[in-house]
Amino acid sequence: MTDRPDKDTIVSSAGRIAPFIHRTPVMTSEILNQHSGNKLFFKCENFQKAGAFKSRGAINAILSLGKEQKIHGVATHSSGNHAQALARAAAIAGTKAYIVMPSTAPKVKVEAVKAYGGLVTFCEPTLSAREETLESVIAQTGAHEIHPYNDYRIMAGQASCFMEMNEQCGPLDVVLCPVGGGGLLSGTALAMHYFSPSSKLIACEPEGADDAFRSFRSGTLIPSGETNTIADGLLTSLGNLTFPVIQELVSDIVTVSDHFIIEAMKLIWSRMKIVVEPSAAVPLAAILQGKIALSGAKIGIILSGGNIDLDKIPWYGTY
Repeated sequence: MTDRPDKDTIVSSAGRIAPFIHRTPVMTSEILNQHSGNKLFFKCENFQKAGAFKSRGAINAILSLGKEQKIHGVATHSSGNHAQALARAAAIAGTKAYIVMPSTAPKVKVEAVKAYGGLVTFCEPTLSAREETLESVIAQTGAHEIHPYNDYRIMAGQASCFMEMNEQCGPLDVVLCPVGGGGLLSGTALAMHYFSPSSKLIACEPEGADDAFRSFRSGTLIPSGETNTIADGLLTSLGNLTFPVIQELVSDIVTVSDHFIIEAMKLIWSRMKIVVEPSAAVPLAAILQGKIALSGAKIGIILSGGNIDLDKIPWYGTY
């Protein structure tokens, strides 16, 4: 796919992937509503296949490939959730998945990739190392690259998340979405543009990995440098496909501290009784930290995933 997904592309992508994903529920919490002073609607992608929204884009990308493109398998680099989703999608399509993962990737995500049949190659935990290692793997295998986020096929698949949410919740005043590489955010932005143009989209990012915030403010794509955050799924830089969509259609980007990310996780775990990973808690953290100055608003929150190493629960001080 060489063009930005339009409305028809997003609708057709949603239909294509529907047999292979969950239509995840939207949950609410009276306690969190009272805590925030707003009506919160949580889109639970932590219940998605492979434990995160990434399954939407990965299966759409795989199903968009021709027979010749799948002969030598597919390849990507990922810290975990896209890796799992692509390994699962490749298994469904009957082809191999070559996955480059940083040496710091959570054990639970590495094990899941292998369980889906993914062939893992480890690298140093930097973007340059990930990209260089992936180039080497592709050169050796002839695999077709499916980028974790900077790919219109991925973007169109991720857009289905908000399509569902809009059908489930009706019009929302604001949607809060985490941002790393921007695949989910750009897909959400496009879906909101087509299906709920009056709603406002705010991206939420860790302070310790704030390249999207800095890029958005400056109007220039700034690559991710050194990162330091518990939200391991949000460490990557925006791409040259995702950034223009974000610039055009996202209302704002706010940053939050790890302290509030952990507090948001605790609230979701304890009050909603569901497991989310740190990256998924970032939007609620923005509310807790006072970065979303609203009262009485109808706010959608995308809980992006639930893949966390249960041996490293952050409030036990072991993360």
